[in-house]
Amino acid sequence: MSAPGRSIALALTGASGAPYGLRLLQCLVESDVQVHLMLSRPAQVVLGLETELEVPGRPAEIARFFAARHGAAEGQIRCYGPEQWTAPVASGSAVPDAMVVCPCTTATVSAVATGASRGLIERAADVVLKERRKLLLVVRETPFSEIHLENMLRLARMGAVIMPASPAFYHHPGTVEDLVDFMVARVLDHLAIPHDLMLRWGESPAAGEDA
Repeated sequence: MSAPGRSIALALTGASGAPYGLRLLQCLVESDVQVHLMLSRPAQVVLGLETELEVPGRPAEIARFFAARHGAAEGQIRCYGPEQWTAPVASGSAVPDAMVVCPCTTATVSAVATGASRGLIERAADVVLKERRKLLLVVRETPFSEIHLENMLRLARMGAVIMPASPAFYHHPGTVEDLVDFMVARVLDHLAIPHDLMLRWGESPAAGEDA
């Protein structure tokens, strides 16, 4: 299953949930999508805490690292620094088809909701909103404060998709990877990218195998 010609911006921020973003990156690469990757500095810290990956620090090295890990085509993954204002995603003239922040901190939600583009991730999200492209925020926090909820409501009214990292259990997950795949599958659905990560509601394993 693939979606050639698509261009997706993917940002990982410092919320817990790095496996969601990593799995989504893998699926986008396998779907032949052009990925514009951004990692905040806190995200790089979280990657070290939640995974065993030794991700390098420089954008070009990060792009090469994940390209080798996922077998990406040359140039399929482009990575930008937190303050790389010359990146294509910082301009409406080179806006991607969609952007996903996964995982997304409530601080990022606040910055995007108020237009405080202090870094490239927030600026890229602002561009996607102003150009009327799809913005998905996989928010990872619990519980939500009134401030968090108000910021998310503001963004939802602007057209953003607020998608808290809340995996379901009706598909009888047996591993952590199954829970991660549930959320990644929902993101891919909203991006209209085909996948076979999980059975859909009402499908039996036999029906899923025949599909």
